[in-house]
Amino acid sequence: MSTKRFGARSLAKGGAVLGAAAILALTTTGLASAHVTASTPKDAVQGGYTKVTLRVPNERPDSGTVKLELTLPAEYPLASVSTKPTPGWKVEAVKEKLATPVKSHGREVTEAVRTVTWTADPGSRIEPGQFNEFDLSIGPLPDNTDQLILPTKQTYDSGEVVDWSTPPPAEGADEPERPAPVLKLVAKTGGDEHGTATATAVADDHDATAAGATDDTARWLGGAGLVVGALGLGLGAGAVLRSRRAGKPTA
Repeated sequence: MSTKRFGARSLAKGGAVLGAAAILALTTTGLASAHVTASTPKDAVQGGYTKVTLRVPNERPDSGTVKLELTLPAEYPLASVSTKPTPGWKVEAVKEKLATPVKSHGREVTEAVRTVTWTADPGSRIEPGQFNEFDLSIGPLPDNTDQLILPTKQTYDSGEVVDWSTPPPAEGADEPERPAPVLKLVAKTGGDEHGTATATAVADDHDATAAGATDDTARWLGGAGLVVGALGLGLGAGAVLRSRRAGKPTA
């Protein structure tokens, strides 16, 4: 057997092993992440407001998700909770009296939303192999914690209820089977009401500088193109004149 053939077989085997490992890793990651999660478009800043998106995958091959019930933390009451309409779903926010009133924008708040429930209209559901997203706006966010745990119950049309309510594990521990969605909070930065204005200003300035540089480059290239074009026209005209003179008979 030649060395070249042996090398080709070795490469083929190595490629097959790497491919199988990659598929296994992707499959494992998909299974581990297939649960209800909470996310925000920007950092959720302590003391501020944010939009929260619940991402709900359907994990059952033979039934659909028809109901979702989110529970907001009683220890961190939110004075303002508003929901965004989701086509094909009804939403209901239920308030409860607070054991201890809280202040919000100079007024005393004695009750706050504790549960938000989305129920699918007849004929609507999250189909197997699909997901849906449910949005709400909340605030002011507490300034004495770095996370909000958001237990959520997912109901299937088979009658099964999956309770995503297990708190985050300790660092280094395995992820629980049914983890609760968690909203991470970041500290407010000095002189920035929402904690993101400074970063936004820097990004805008960077974009403006980049745009200005791009515009200057484009102008320079355009000018250079005009100069090259003019030179080309001049050389072409000179060549034509020379050819005419060369072909003209002498007296």
